[in-house]
Amino acid sequence: MQTNEAPPEHELSHRALVMLRAVGSGRAQLTCSSEPDLFIDGLPCCDQYAAHDLTHAGLIQPLQPGHLGQRVAATLTAAGRVAVERRTTAA
Repeated sequence: MQTNEAPPEHELSHRALVMLRAVGSGRAQLTCSSEPDLFIDGLPCCDQYAAHDLTHAGLIQPLQPGHLGQRVAATLTAAGRVAVERRTTAA
């Protein structure tokens, strides 16, 4: 279940925020899976646990459907955009 409300700022680590920014800049892909893996600039993300959390929290999602295991472009959800904007303006 996805939500349009971003988690409180203190719940997002610096690493998670960088991952969100990479997704927002169009540099990321997700594998189609119940536990999607994140790839940034074609390389596997170093923290797949955080990638799973961002997906399950409804902050990132695949841009389009795909076959199981297929890589597709990743995109920010509305909640993901709010989380990035909130952290950017707070800095």
